[in-house]
Amino acid sequence: MQYLDIIFRIIGSLGLFLYGMKVMSDGIQHTAGPRLQQVLGFMTGNRVTAVLTGLVVTAIIQSSSATTVMVVSFVNAGLLTLTQAIGVIMGANIGTTITGWIISLVGFTLSISALALPAVGLGFVMRMLKWKHRVLGEVLLGFGILFLGLDFLTKSMPKLSVEALSFIGAVSNQGLVSTLIGTGIGLVMTVITHSSSASTAIMLTMAHNGLIGYPMAAAMILGANIGTTIDAALASIGTKTVARQTALVHVLFNVIGTIWALILFQPLLLLVNWIIPGEETGITAQLAMFHSVFNLINTLLFFPFVKPFATLVSFLIKDTTSAPVSPIPSPYILEYKSGSIQDTPELNILRAEKEIRDMAGLAAAMYQQVSTAFPSVQQRTAGDDKESTVEALVQDMGKQEQYADEMREELTRFLIECTRQQLSPQTERKVSLLLRIVTDLEDVTDDCFSVALLLERSVKKNLNFKHKEMEALMPYMGMVEASLNFVQDHLGHPLSPEQGVYAKDLEGKIDRSRNKLRKLGRKRIEAGQDVKTELLFIDVVRRIENLGDYCYDIAVALSALH
Repeated sequence: MQYLDIIFRIIGSLGLFLYGMKVMSDGIQHTAGPRLQQVLGFMTGNRVTAVLTGLVVTAIIQSSSATTVMVVSFVNAGLLTLTQAIGVIMGANIGTTITGWIISLVGFTLSISALALPAVGLGFVMRMLKWKHRVLGEVLLGFGILFLGLDFLTKSMPKLSVEALSFIGAVSNQGLVSTLIGTGIGLVMTVITHSSSASTAIMLTMAHNGLIGYPMAAAMILGANIGTTIDAALASIGTKTVARQTALVHVLFNVIGTIWALILFQPLLLLVNWIIPGEETGITAQLAMFHSVFNLINTLLFFPFVKPFATLVSFLIKDTTSAPVSPIPSPYILEYKSGSIQDTPELNILRAEKEIRDMAGLAAAMYQQVSTAFPSVQQRTAGDDKESTVEALVQDMGKQEQYADEMREELTRFLIECTRQQLSPQTERKVSLLLRIVTDLEDVTDDCFSVALLLERSVKKNLNFKHKEMEALMPYMGMVEASLNFVQDHLGHPLSPEQGVYAKDLEGKIDRSRNKLRKLGRKRIEAGQDVKTELLFIDVVRRIENLGDYCYDIAVALSALH
């Protein structure tokens, strides 16, 4: 019964620790939100910025597992390349050592309870107040809960008798065997908790209370380094080849690093002891330094070989796709797992923006297809089999329009799911604008399909536009194409005032051209030309003008992203 009480105490303390870490991480994300997304923009830079990105993001969200799972997701979505992902993963391994330093420098050197309870109380009050800095209260609340959990964990550990940990004590002085067993224990603990930060907190607490020595604790940290790869491996199941390659990068990077560290274990311990002597600073600070030194050296060893490393994992996990993949693989599915304690809702918006850019590319491609077909079909003679051409066009456009409908449904679901997480006010506003953009893009595809149907109708009823009408229509269609391309090029970035003026001027030109073309159609009706043909012409002009309106609405939304 005594042991059961101890187990429940440890589990409860660990749960409080993890919850506090999540609350604090969410608060930091809310505070840093848009700036955190800007940091992620460095991922597309060189390997140095990729490593720095992984380090900074992991230090902010306090979870290397969350960072690597996010990286696997981004690679799967095409937001990152494999080479860029390798650098981010390296940086994430360095960034995760921050947790150990926080615990060792604050958790065991100061009175935790004296810090934790006031932080919880003050953070709760600040969080409830309706003021602009209320998210800082969330950070403070999470900080307090985290260290409250650590306090309970520290008080639970001394109750463990030597007999209860005899399986560790019996092998703690067996040389290599002890090191391997410690590594295995650290691995299992991290796999169970799904958090290297949580398992590190347990190891530091055990070491602080004298239950395990420095070598055994260091070996357990190496094991935790392998165990933390489980989340990336699980996240890669059922994903594209490149995402599975990214997960393998994380596994190999940590496993190979642990192997060389085990081979050079004693020299590594001596190096850390030389940098920060344990008898002067305490075992917890020494272990935090061991964690940092190991990951830093491992990154420096792998850093020059990023491209060969990418080649290796590409060889180990080959792309078995032999047939070309259809650009429109219906149905469209956007995988999203919510509810994890390691969710990073602010960063999920990046995934949505990438998918929205893909949707804009689909809309632009549909318009290019129909705008190219329109003059080509209109200028053909009846003997050129125009009907089969437009039927094939309409069939293809119909599939693309259906795919766009699916994209809208899935992206809307994804964005609404993001809003159910805690977001900063600025990010909530951004999500609202993104939902509006998704709707406008789907409307663009609807009208592109409608223009294709009008073209089919003109062929089946033999309603051919005159040469003068086509000459007037083509520049008009070109302006709408320019508007679509402008939107596609600037999605994901707020428009500058100058770009906003350009979009407004382009919309004005489209409106003026629409009025001229309508007048041309009405004049031809008054002149006795075929009414059905001219009404069809006016309908085409109206549908195309709608596209310009949607593009301008998107430009307005992009301008509001500041």
